[in-house]
Amino acid sequence: MLNRSAIAAAVLVLAGCTSAGTPRPAPDPPTPDLNRFYAQHVVWGSCEGFPGATRAMECGRIDVPMDYAHPEKASISIPLSRLPARGEKIGSLFLNPGGPGASGLGMPLMAAKSALADRFDLVGFDPRGIGASIPAIRCLTNPERDADRADLDVDYSPAGIRQTEDEEKHFSERCEQVSGRDLLANVGTRDVAKDLDIMRTAVGDPKLNYLGYSYGTAIGTQYAETFGGNKIRAMVLDGAVDPTVSRADKVVRQLAGFQKAFDAFVADCVTIDGCPLGTDPAKANDRYHALIEPLITKPAQTADPRGLSFNDARTGTGAALYQEARWPKLFVGLLELEVGRGDQLLALADQYEGRNDDGSYDNEGDAFTAVRCIDYPAVTDRAVAGRDDRRFRDAAPFLDDQHGTGQAPLDQCAFWPVPPTGDAHPVRVSGLPPIVVISTTGDPATPYESGEVLAKQLGGVLVTYRGTQHTVALHGVDCIDQTVFAYFIDSIVPPVGKTC
Repeated sequence: MLNRSAIAAAVLVLAGCTSAGTPRPAPDPPTPDLNRFYAQHVVWGSCEGFPGATRAMECGRIDVPMDYAHPEKASISIPLSRLPARGEKIGSLFLNPGGPGASGLGMPLMAAKSALADRFDLVGFDPRGIGASIPAIRCLTNPERDADRADLDVDYSPAGIRQTEDEEKHFSERCEQVSGRDLLANVGTRDVAKDLDIMRTAVGDPKLNYLGYSYGTAIGTQYAETFGGNKIRAMVLDGAVDPTVSRADKVVRQLAGFQKAFDAFVADCVTIDGCPLGTDPAKANDRYHALIEPLITKPAQTADPRGLSFNDARTGTGAALYQEARWPKLFVGLLELEVGRGDQLLALADQYEGRNDDGSYDNEGDAFTAVRCIDYPAVTDRAVAGRDDRRFRDAAPFLDDQHGTGQAPLDQCAFWPVPPTGDAHPVRVSGLPPIVVISTTGDPATPYESGEVLAKQLGGVLVTYRGTQHTVALHGVDCIDQTVFAYFIDSIVPPVGKTC
């Protein structure tokens, strides 16, 4: 997911029960206090009330500790969805879409028509605090979300920075008031990985099969670090998050990736008559600025009374750059801006922000911030924030609104009510099975180099896809998909240097 805090800083920073004959592994929890959680079995039933799941699926819930240090206290209810294997079953395959903050209940549909559906129960889940998990993270009401998107925060004068920081502090306070301090303190990737191990035993699997996309690679990496190789059968990580770099460095890499994707869009656009960015790629950044910067003072007209704000124009642009297949929508959106309309870009921004037709929002945006703030230490030094802001602008010139002053406001995480539970670090774990990392050369959100680093850190195998999109497995690229099928089903590890 794009880093939404950097948008505010003028840059962009997605019925039955378990067979009684299925062998179950010994719980083997880290402490005796977790026995009752590891002893659970998922009771599969109707998916009514499980948003994102379909009638074709089965759904159920398990409990996990709110705080693993005090498992005797409160618990969290985790929803799961399942498409049972059509043939002779190897086990369950857990799938996660990333985010952080994205619901995973619909994920089994991605593999429903593939060879994986013959040999695996396909299992999706909403991580703690996300989607249909109970309790779930909430910070802002629906009208407050609309207002937050329309709030530009492009004034980098001392007074403007103070105002923005007051708003960021208010956001963090609202998160604590609505979601509760205990939930916010325990929604990090560290705890999601522990939940995944309880899910593994609850479905009756002795070892984990896992396919994680984007942020989902961080969950997989954390699982490997926490539980080692004796609990992993097979793992594919697509669109890697580099565990060794800081949050700010991740943003810089991501922004550079979006600039690369924008440049690729421009190269295609200028070959088409009427390209809204002109005919000279060297002038495309300036042309883009000329189209969207008037929105700072006057939103573009839309059928929706909100209009298209400056922030939403950039969010819609970034959303379209995730996949080459969305470029035509960006082309149309920029054409509309030429005549003062913003319907297409607003629709792209609404989809990205999780806004429904009735004006309600899912909780992905709030959860994204909560996980981001708990997974990494916050920047609390304004001088560092200013230097980072300059780095962000330099990494993606097409998103630089030219309002930088060398100073920048602190973001929500600087005012977060609970301390972080994670940080950037090298992965040190031995005895892992061969883990497959897939990285795309033109991935805007998780740059190719991150996949190289993660594969090396895990002692895994890197598979390269030459293309411009964010993640690729099970997206219809036969070379990649056949590699994934052979690995999960037959334990065939792809050769070193495999490229599609």
